[in-house]
Amino acid sequence: MFGLVPYSWRKRNIARRDDIFGIDRFFEDFFRDPFFERWSLMANPIRADVKETDTQYIIEAELPGVKKEDIFIDLQGNVLTLGVDMKQETNEEDDGYIYKERRSGSFRRSFNVENIREEDIKANYKNGLLTVILPKAEPDKRSKRIEIE
Repeated sequence: MFGLVPYSWRKRNIARRDDIFGIDRFFEDFFRDPFFERWSLMANPIRADVKETDTQYIIEAELPGVKKEDIFIDLQGNVLTLGVDMKQETNEEDDGYIYKERRSGSFRRSFNVENIREEDIKANYKNGLLTVILPKAEPDKRSKRIEIE
């Protein structure tokens, strides 16, 4: 039966000689609890990669299980916000059993974007991956010589 328990768990359950009351192990186990892992995922549920090429920025955000209609992209000033507003309801009745389930949630992720052409932004959503293409604006090439007084 010991083969079913991960080795790291077996190793952690052996008390160290300098840890008589198990205090150190208590704190180590407390913060390794799966609860904290889930909590950190809830804090930032939209995982994203940002790429840069010579002509554009590309943001690829993972949104598995989300419908295209529930996604929005908003640009205000230099802040691009990707968001999801989900509302799901399942209602099934079969052979005397009633199954009802509701789920709703709202997630946001913002990016600071500068020097982009707002009118040429494109977005695509396929297989749980949202791709936003932000073309770079041409840098201002005007120059002005300033005289020193």
